[in-house]
Amino acid sequence: MANQILHVNIQTPSGHLEAIHKPVDEDSKPAYVSIICHPHPLYGGTMHNKVVFKAAQIMQMSGVPSLRFNFRGVGHSTGSYDDGRGEMDDVRYALDFMSRKYPGVPVILGGFSFGAFVALKVAAIDDRVQAMIGLGVPARWFSKGNPLKGCHKPKLFIHGTKDEQAPYEDAVSWFEQVPAPKRIVTVEDADHFFQGRLEEVQAIIANFVSTLPQPSHSV
Repeated sequence: MANQILHVNIQTPSGHLEAIHKPVDEDSKPAYVSIICHPHPLYGGTMHNKVVFKAAQIMQMSGVPSLRFNFRGVGHSTGSYDDGRGEMDDVRYALDFMSRKYPGVPVILGGFSFGAFVALKVAAIDDRVQAMIGLGVPARWFSKGNPLKGCHKPKLFIHGTKDEQAPYEDAVSWFEQVPAPKRIVTVEDADHFFQGRLEEVQAIIANFVSTLPQPSHSV
């Protein structure tokens, strides 16, 4: 079961979202499940992005069922780009799907670039999410306010020092305003897409997952 890949359609009020779900051993209830969101739809971002794929892969290798999906208007997902607003709803539909499949199991919600921007805003206010991961967070997009203010869920941020699209200095400055518990891990000389460094990124994620508290599941 651990190697099975399920292609699923997540139903939404106006259609569906194309998704890939990787379960783990169904004989045991996982401590967490995960959802990983992809980069900007208007610039070629899909659930098949290598960073998203590798993040979901290490989740599954860590015993955490993973889900990655295409935002509205991407691939076979219905709808059209909505400047991040509708995409936040898409994340909630993905959360609904995982909540039905794994009742009472908390979610690690992560994303890369635009996916991080959307995922973090949902993670801060949705109680189903109990930990969050931001890869290449575009910190400048949070200039109108910090959605994580008052959010005390565990947070991991991974950023390359040579990120040409989301400058590292902006990420560090923004990180200082994020409440604990939090951790930022710098990948020296890595670009926005962590080219050639994805195994390091996977190791960082695996370590974070291993440090999360073991939840007491709802019945």
